[in-house]
Amino acid sequence: MSAQLEIAEGHPVKEPVFVEASRWRPRFVVTAVGVDALAIAVALVSAKLLRFGNGSQALSGTSHATYLTVAISLLCAWMAALAFTQSYRPEHATIGNEAYLRVVRSSFFIFGVLAMVALALRLQFARGYIAIAFPLGVALLILGRFAIRVWLVHSRDAGRCMDTVLVVGAPQEVRYVADRIGRTPEAGFVISGVVTGADRAGTFELRDGNLVPDAGAVDNALATALAHDVSAIIIAGHAQVSDTYLRELGWSLERTGIGMVLANRMTDVAGPRIHRTPVEGLPLMSVEAPRYDGGRYLLKRIFDVVVSGLLLVVTSPLFAVIALLIKLDDHGPVLFRQDRVGVNGETFAMTKFRSMVVDAESRLDGLAPDAGLAHPLFKMRQDPRVTRVGRALRAYSLDELPQLLDVFAGNMSMVGPRPALTREVSVYRDNAHRRLNVKPGITGPWQVGGRSNLSWEDSIRKDLYYVENWTLVGDCLLLVKTVKAVLTRDGAF
Repeated sequence: MSAQLEIAEGHPVKEPVFVEASRWRPRFVVTAVGVDALAIAVALVSAKLLRFGNGSQALSGTSHATYLTVAISLLCAWMAALAFTQSYRPEHATIGNEAYLRVVRSSFFIFGVLAMVALALRLQFARGYIAIAFPLGVALLILGRFAIRVWLVHSRDAGRCMDTVLVVGAPQEVRYVADRIGRTPEAGFVISGVVTGADRAGTFELRDGNLVPDAGAVDNALATALAHDVSAIIIAGHAQVSDTYLRELGWSLERTGIGMVLANRMTDVAGPRIHRTPVEGLPLMSVEAPRYDGGRYLLKRIFDVVVSGLLLVVTSPLFAVIALLIKLDDHGPVLFRQDRVGVNGETFAMTKFRSMVVDAESRLDGLAPDAGLAHPLFKMRQDPRVTRVGRALRAYSLDELPQLLDVFAGNMSMVGPRPALTREVSVYRDNAHRRLNVKPGITGPWQVGGRSNLSWEDSIRKDLYYVENWTLVGDCLLLVKTVKAVLTRDGAF
C-alpha cells in the first residue's frame, strides 16, 4: 500500500496502521490448541500419578486397557469437544466470559459422555482418578485461557494482533460505535475507514479527533472493504441500508474472509440476557429482565461462604500481625466499623482494619470543602487523617481483610458493587439506587477498573452493569483481576 490512502481524488488521508489483520488469528488458534492440550495432559498425568503412582494400572472391567489408553482417549475427546463448541473463536479471547464458559461446557459434556460409555461398556473407572482429572483439567484450561487473554491484551496494547474494520452507518451512529471501540482497546479493532452515505467521498473525524477515509455512498462499502483489506464491516445502528442490501452484502463477503458485524445501541446488556428468536426470517431479540433471587444467588451465597471461610483461615496469621502493628502505632482500636447500605437498602456495620486516626469522622467536615469534591465519593489522595500503618494497609487493600467476616455473616459478597455510605445513598439520582439490588462486595468492577481513580459516574455505571449482568464465572475472573490490581496498587490511595 502506498503512503497515502485515497478513496476519492483530491481527498488524501494518512494511511491507517494495518497490523497483522490476517496473520494473528491462525497463530492464536495454534497457541490456544497447544495450551489446551498441555493443560489436559498435565491434568490426566497428575491424576494418574496421584491415584496410582508410577506403575501401569489396568482399567477395571477389561484385561487390556490401561489408564494410559484412557488418558490418550480422553485427551483426544476433550480436545474434540473444545473444538466442537467453537472454543477457539478469537472473538471471545479478550472480551467477556464466553471463552471460559465454553471451556466449562465442553468439559462437562465430555465427562458426561465418558460416564455413558463407561455404563454401556461396564467399565469401572477409579473414582479418585476422575475426581482429580476433571476439576484439575477444568482449572488448568481456564488458567491457560486467562494466560492467553493476558498475552493478547498486551499484544494489542503494543498495536499487534489487531483487526482493521470499516464502519457503515449514519454519522452519529458511526461516531457512537467508534467511541465504544476506542474505549475498549482489548477488543482489537482499528477503524480504517467509514461509509456514512455522504454525497461524495472525503474524510470523517472521529470523536478522538482522528481523521479516517469516508467512502461516501453505502454502495461503495464492499469495494472499499476489498480495496483496503479490512477484517470486518461493522453495520452501525440503524444504517441507511435495506434488508436486501445486508443480505446481498453478506453473500458477497462469503469467500473474501471479511466478516460482517451488526452493532446496535442495546448497550450494557450482557449476552446471557439476550435471546434470539427467528420468526419468518426476522431475528427477534428478547432481553431477559434482571433477576435478583433464585438458584444463581444460592450458588453465589455458597461460593461466598466457602471462599471467605477458607481465606479467613489462611489469613488469620496476617490478621494478628496487622492488629499488632495498628495497636503499636497509636494505641487506638484495631477495627473500624462504619454503617454501610447493603442489599435492598438495609444498613449494616461494615468492618475494616482502622487506617485513620481515631477521630477521623469528626474531621471530615473540615476537609471536604478543601478537597473540592463534586461527587459523593470523598477520598483524598493525601488524606492527613491516614496513619502511617494505615497508608501501608491501604496501598495493598489490606485494611479491607476484615470484610471477610461480613461476607461470611451474609451482609456482603466476595464480589459486588462498592459498599455505599449512607450519605451517598441520600443523594442518589436517576437509577443509581439499582446498585442496592444485590449485596455489596469486597471487590467488584470498580476495584479492577481504576478504584479511587474512577469518577462518580464511571463507578455507578460499572456497578449497574455488574448488578444486572453478573455471573459466577465473571465473579471468579474479577477475583483474579483483583489480585493483579492490588499487587500493582492501581488506583490505591
